[in-house]
Amino acid sequence: MKYGAWIRRAAFVAGMATTALAVGTTAQAADKYKIFLSMSYIGNDWQAEAANMIKAMAAHKSLADKVDLQVQVAGPNAQRQIQQINAMVQAGAQAIVVYPISPTALNQVVKNACDKGVKIFAYDAEITEPCAYNVHMDQEEAGRVTAEWLVDKLGGKGNVVAITGVPGTSVDDQRTKAAKDVFAKHPDIKIVGEAVGMWSQAVARTELSKILGTRGWDEIDGLWMQVGCYTAASMQDEAGIADDKKLPCAGEGSNGHRTQMLPAGTEVEGANGTYRPMGYPSISYASPPYSGALALKLAVDVLDGKEVEKTTILPLPLVTNETVKLCEEGTWEEMKAGCNVFNPAIVSNPGWFASIFSDQTPEIGLNAALVGQPEE
Repeated sequence: MKYGAWIRRAAFVAGMATTALAVGTTAQAADKYKIFLSMSYIGNDWQAEAANMIKAMAAHKSLADKVDLQVQVAGPNAQRQIQQINAMVQAGAQAIVVYPISPTALNQVVKNACDKGVKIFAYDAEITEPCAYNVHMDQEEAGRVTAEWLVDKLGGKGNVVAITGVPGTSVDDQRTKAAKDVFAKHPDIKIVGEAVGMWSQAVARTELSKILGTRGWDEIDGLWMQVGCYTAASMQDEAGIADDKKLPCAGEGSNGHRTQMLPAGTEVEGANGTYRPMGYPSISYASPPYSGALALKLAVDVLDGKEVEKTTILPLPLVTNETVKLCEEGTWEEMKAGCNVFNPAIVSNPGWFASIFSDQTPEIGLNAALVGQPEE
């Protein structure tokens, strides 16, 4: 079966599974844990992928008979998310899995929910209220390590452009502060342009274009971008800059970026345009999009009466030009063996995030990230 046809079939099956979950009888739902997903900002590939993986986890055969998952979106508005969580509690939530728009703004509503016996699990971004559970990687380490890589790459001297994430989130705050602390230790490193990128390739292009309106590529030496390295390489390509002259970029874990990191000339199925191997000098990382699915799994563990640590720190998925490794098919076994970028023929969207493997979540894999379908 051609892969495109296989994906369409998987999407159909996933859609049928989701519909089956949604139209279950009241009696069936009553026998399940009532769990809500509260998403905040959804305008980027990462959030869509994370939501797919959460839904796939809920649909896995090990949880499908236990979980009644309901999904709501608050948007980048803390007050709306507070109202949403209050409504979830009133609707009988037993657990709420949440991507918090702020580490502190939700504390009171979270405390109120905990006092009513509701289990609160934050994924990727943090909630500082002590009763909440948190599942995330070390965002400060991510900012520090990538900034140190860029400083080393530039020999401690050069003009840097920085593109940050979604303001107010603990993820953006911690990454950006850690990176700037590193840059501040090197007086010959100058941040000559900075913009909010909202973790979006499209926004990164817009903001980088504005910066380039005031200085040319030849006046920039390196890039630190929470999301946008793929776009930056593409824009340099459009400007006629050869692959071996492209600026080093410390940033995102998109599949497009990691494909560009592969040695120039590498044969990759489905490569096209700027979605191709370039030998792009980079370090790549991203919050693992499986974090929400793991949070859901742990929430069920708690509801089952199991002991779960209040904070689960996920490994930082760092990839360099030396460690980038192509996944030919994207099987579980292949990912477990260490591959970390997928053929464009499998993943058509270059903005899709590649760090989907965790031995803590064998229930979900490539199908989960792409179309919300669990492993068998």
